[in-house]
Amino acid sequence: MEKAKILIVDDEEDLCRILQFNLENEGYQVFVAYSGEEALEKLDTSFHLVLLDVMLGGMNGFETANAIRKQKKLDVPIIFLTAKDTENDLLTGFSLGADDYIAKPFSIKEVNARVKALLGRTRYLHQEPGTGLSATSWGDGKLKVDYSRKDVLVNGLPIQLTRREFELFRLLFESPDRVFSREEILKTVWPEDGCVLDRTVDVHITRLRKKLHDYGSRIMNRSGYGYYFSTL
Repeated sequence: MEKAKILIVDDEEDLCRILQFNLENEGYQVFVAYSGEEALEKLDTSFHLVLLDVMLGGMNGFETANAIRKQKKLDVPIIFLTAKDTENDLLTGFSLGADDYIAKPFSIKEVNARVKALLGRTRYLHQEPGTGLSATSWGDGKLKVDYSRKDVLVNGLPIQLTRREFELFRLLFESPDRVFSREEILKTVWPEDGCVLDRTVDVHITRLRKKLHDYGSRIMNRSGYGYYFSTL
């Protein structure tokens, strides 16, 4: 497997050098940008992860993340590095598409662990070349979601899913190994219907598993917690 390509975005040069040295020792390709503007110039679809400081001079981290998503149209995973850890800051970061948060000061071991965990989840998902964000496939490429057509395909053949089933599958598929509670699933897939019961989630999961054939076993239950799409 190719080495994961990481971009560090921080205006503290000493910190960048330390992070770059340690992450390269872990086997990653590591590049550095000292501003949000420089990061936007360097970023392309070849990167697997961005470590992004919030308190940048000029364009701050939140603005940079917003530009990565909306201007560059990249869905590269983002981990914020920040001394700011209030609830509002966390919510702002996650609303802009952040995947994780590491509060300063942090240990290098913590950074390595968070990076390894996030790459372990997201590198199972591959954006289809030349399709922008219209299609994403899992691991072996035989399971694919076509967002423009609202289709799930197995071995190139579309699986007939209802709108609810598609939204449920998409929720789990886009966050592999993250456990969603039934309450979270209901709020996301049935946001306008407060009368839907937890049992409804179980029924739709059962249907999804059957329709996905061999890949149905990827949708797993963690007893007492909820459901997740397994990469193991």
